[in-house]
Amino acid sequence: MTNFFLSAVLCQLMAALVFAAPVAQDAVKVANKDAIGYGAGGGFIGVVVLILDIITIVEILKSNRPPLSKLLWSLVVFFFPIIGMIIYYLFSNRHAHNTYEPLP
Repeated sequence: MTNFFLSAVLCQLMAALVFAAPVAQDAVKVANKDAIGYGAGGGFIGVVVLILDIITIVEILKSNRPPLSKLLWSLVVFFFPIIGMIIYYLFSNRHAHNTYEPLP
């Protein structure tokens, strides 16, 4: 009985995915025909933000903050990449926590 129910749910999900896909080729139109029009500029900016976020999270994890504080700052930077980075660098009191002490 549960296999039948799971297969019915899976069929419904697959049907929903098929109907959600764009039907016509003209559903995706680009105004500019250059690389920026296709989103290459956004990809570059995304990579820069990703690198800066990784640097920020590594700095958070190497600090001597309590583990819960490290986790919370890492989650803020992860869920809000640009805003979280700015908030961390402005309000985190980095100079007081700039040495690393490993957990026992």
